[in-house]
Amino acid sequence: MGRKHTGHQQTGSPTYGRRIKLSFGAPILVAAALTLGNGEWPAHQALAGDKLAQSAKAAAEERVYHGALPQSVVDMREQILAAVHAGSIDELKGAIEWNELKPDFGPAGNDDPIAYWKRVSGDGEGRQVLAVLANLLALAPARLAIGRDPENALVYVWPYLAELPLDSLTPAEEVDLYRLMPAAEAKAMRAAKAWTWWRVAIGADGTWHTFRKY
Repeated sequence: MGRKHTGHQQTGSPTYGRRIKLSFGAPILVAAALTLGNGEWPAHQALAGDKLAQSAKAAAEERVYHGALPQSVVDMREQILAAVHAGSIDELKGAIEWNELKPDFGPAGNDDPIAYWKRVSGDGEGRQVLAVLANLLALAPARLAIGRDPENALVYVWPYLAELPLDSLTPAEEVDLYRLMPAAEAKAMRAAKAWTWWRVAIGADGTWHTFRKY
């Protein structure tokens, strides 16, 4: 079956979407001297260090990510898409079993996700859900530093639209939105300014964290 991933956390058409521009703060000021006696850094030096850490975290995050995905993320994405290409929701068992812990599929889907997806799918066989997965993973993801593991905190979330303000989308982003759902649902979400459609999250280590509707 291949390697298993650890961890559990609640996460194309990369030509579309906006990339949020991030900037780094001013260089850290070098302190004139350490505090005598206990060797502690002056307060302003510690504050500058905090700002640098915040800047580094911001640089790692992108609400629309167009860069290369880590190989572990690529592997998991392809494992999920293998079920899409096979046209069989049962094939998602392979991707699920790659995780040491089962991904979060929502309260109604966690006990038996395959049966749940067949039940909510319009065709009764889960193929509509596979189509949803295919459409989500065809778009660019967002990259967020929300993982629990400090050394592996980045999580890739599809679609990127789930992390954007829905009331200020560009025309191209609106096109992506309508690729994912009926116009009536898209309009309702934009009015509510809340993402309520399906969402996929995969950690940088390849852990499949979630696939559910919110």
